[in-house]
Amino acid sequence: MQLPEKLREHLESFLPEEKKADIFAALESQHAVTFRANTIKISGAELIQKLQQHGFTLENVSWYKDAFILTNKSKENLIDTDEYKNGELYIQNLSSMIPPVVLDPQEEDIVLDLTAAPGSKTTQLAALMHNKGTIVANDKSPNRLFKMKSILSQQGVTNTTTLAIPGEFIWKKYPEYFDKVLLDAPCSMEGRISEGEEDTIAEWSPKKNHQLSNLQKWLLRSAISSTRVGGTIVYSTCALSPEENEEVIDYILKKEKGAVEIEKIQINNLPTDPGLLSWKHKIFDKSLIDTVRIYPNLVMEGFFIAKLKKLRSNIV
Repeated sequence: MQLPEKLREHLESFLPEEKKADIFAALESQHAVTFRANTIKISGAELIQKLQQHGFTLENVSWYKDAFILTNKSKENLIDTDEYKNGELYIQNLSSMIPPVVLDPQEEDIVLDLTAAPGSKTTQLAALMHNKGTIVANDKSPNRLFKMKSILSQQGVTNTTTLAIPGEFIWKKYPEYFDKVLLDAPCSMEGRISEGEEDTIAEWSPKKNHQLSNLQKWLLRSAISSTRVGGTIVYSTCALSPEENEEVIDYILKKEKGAVEIEKIQINNLPTDPGLLSWKHKIFDKSLIDTVRIYPNLVMEGFFIAKLKKLRSNIV
């Protein structure tokens, strides 16, 4: 698969010089099939044993014990198993699993998944919380929400209620209410580009980047306003563009001055790159060094993750 020339030029403007060749090769190739055990229903060790009996060969993931890489069969083969049909596993790219791990929800927490559908991260949050505590999973699309409810049911999730309102306004219903908020924001999906996933770039344009950046800023302000003082907000996208990542966080640090600060992200054995501190004519807040970029490779999709702590009320 060949990337459109304008998209390639855009990516060239900020990708690390020493990694460009590998990143472009990954974007033009097919990603490995990765998945996680749904620990609400089964342990990782039990799932491995069952899949190995079906002839699957799996590779462990060093930074997440419940995640696995499929090395000898296809995604279709995995979908055809009883384990998949029974909701004992969830097919998900490894990079997509990082934001819930960073949020680190506990059994007693009240958690908001602000733009939740199709439910990949919602079901992961529920598993990390041992199906305890409370999750509110919001998505403004009734159709997407309907599909998410089906996935939650299949995965055995019982600690989650669903809501369908525009994320920009959820803070009005839940002002400074949640202990932890995940905003996996709508984005251009540049990090998900791969062979066989050409639809991810069908509508890409610089104008779209700009439009999404504006939406992301509104959503993140709402996420912060929905979080109690002392709580945690994780912002993530599967975009690569600084407009949708560092620029959004830099804007928030200025707009909500003193209300939030960036916390350093550290996950043992997970290789990451730091956030950008500048791009073209823009200079970003130096604390963005503690945000995380995952550049695409043959296993991982591209992702950006920022962890924020709320220091004071931002509601007047």
